[in-house]
Amino acid sequence: MVEIINKIITAVSDILYRPWCVPLILIAGGIIMTLRSGFVQIRLIRESVKVVMEKPKSANGISSFGALMVSTASRVGTGNIIGVATAICAGGAGAIFWMWITALIGASSAFVESTLAQIYKKKNPDGSSYGGPAFYMRDALKQRWLGVIFSMLIILTYAVGYNMLASYNLQSTFEIFPFYGKATPAIIGGVLALLFGIIVIGGATRLIKVTSVMVPVMGVLYILVAVIVLVLNHRNIGPMFSLIFDNAFDFRAIMGGFTGSCIMHGIKRGLYSNEAGMGSAPNASATADVSHPAKQGLVQVLSVFLDTLLICTATAFMCLSSGVSYNADMSGAAYVQSALQASLGAWGPIFITISMTLFAFTTLIGNYSYCEGCLTFILNRKPSKVCLVLFRILATVLVFVGAIAGADLVWNMADMTQGLMVIVNMPVILLLMKPAMNCLKDYCRQRREGIDPHFRAKDINIKEDLDFWQ
Repeated sequence: MVEIINKIITAVSDILYRPWCVPLILIAGGIIMTLRSGFVQIRLIRESVKVVMEKPKSANGISSFGALMVSTASRVGTGNIIGVATAICAGGAGAIFWMWITALIGASSAFVESTLAQIYKKKNPDGSSYGGPAFYMRDALKQRWLGVIFSMLIILTYAVGYNMLASYNLQSTFEIFPFYGKATPAIIGGVLALLFGIIVIGGATRLIKVTSVMVPVMGVLYILVAVIVLVLNHRNIGPMFSLIFDNAFDFRAIMGGFTGSCIMHGIKRGLYSNEAGMGSAPNASATADVSHPAKQGLVQVLSVFLDTLLICTATAFMCLSSGVSYNADMSGAAYVQSALQASLGAWGPIFITISMTLFAFTTLIGNYSYCEGCLTFILNRKPSKVCLVLFRILATVLVFVGAIAGADLVWNMADMTQGLMVIVNMPVILLLMKPAMNCLKDYCRQRREGIDPHFRAKDINIKEDLDFWQ
């Protein structure tokens, strides 16, 4: 039965990632938005850094930085470590170059979708906000049915595809240790599901606060370790860059099998890592309390760069500078751990396992944080307590299932569901690009006048009835 399901998922995924489908929509759409915005992701990068440090307008509001951390919690994790290593093993070193390109182009998509989420966000009774793609599909496009479909896709992607994959990737980092046996995936999956269940079912928020502090610290430590590895392997840096660019532009090999090429794996893993254009981060962006929607759009540009150009690149450089050879039969976990073992000795694989444990856990929570709001949108009312408990139990079970599932199934499921999100969200933000671009122009105009930008919907001729910006 599992094999049949995997074959169906693989067949759908293969169609989605043909050149004329997800890659064309993602890259072409990103290029259009890059040109229309005047290269906002490059032109205003210093502004992004400035905006992310601003405090919320109200006492109970969420800052841009806080919203960034929520979206980053689901991004920074297994995709940055195992996803990158898997892309290299399956597609070659050139996948990293195409991952960079995906991030650079996709950052403009991240700006547009997060700005739209801010414009069309909704107000809670306490004055805080919520929203996301489902709401701009409903309120700007007047297509609630499309918002329902997209909400279903978010649940399918994050509670099923991504969380199963995070659980699998975590347990796979233990394969290198002598104690790993047939029962190990089930044990690790059981512990992970238990901790996850304690939070989402039991409401143990203290554990979230602890990990939210530890993960940024671990992220900084991860970058420092990457720098140390590069210093130790400095003689391999030149050959590493040659390998990346030679493989990235080996068009004979690429055209010989596009679906398995470095371009396709770079796009897939780049999308899995930074999620630009998928419509996930806007759910977090809508909660930020800012004076102008473009501010949160700029924050998400910074998020994409931090995720892919910094953390993913750190993983790639650690692996490729180590001199450890890779092949398509290797797992991502085995490759990255072997690379660090060659550079740092026995504690290298231990460091990766510890990093993965922390990153994977916060990824699970960050992923799930998108889902309950989507369930509310689908039902058009707040779910009953029984419905919510059953939903949380199912999400917990899926974390366990992911740990014991096969690699092909979890990767193909994640690829398929994220591809479906792109197919729905990217055309929508292209259709709704005008208000986002007008919003950007309004922001830049106020900046040129030397004032802190504050947004009013009527200034850019938005006629919808909005909860904010009137």
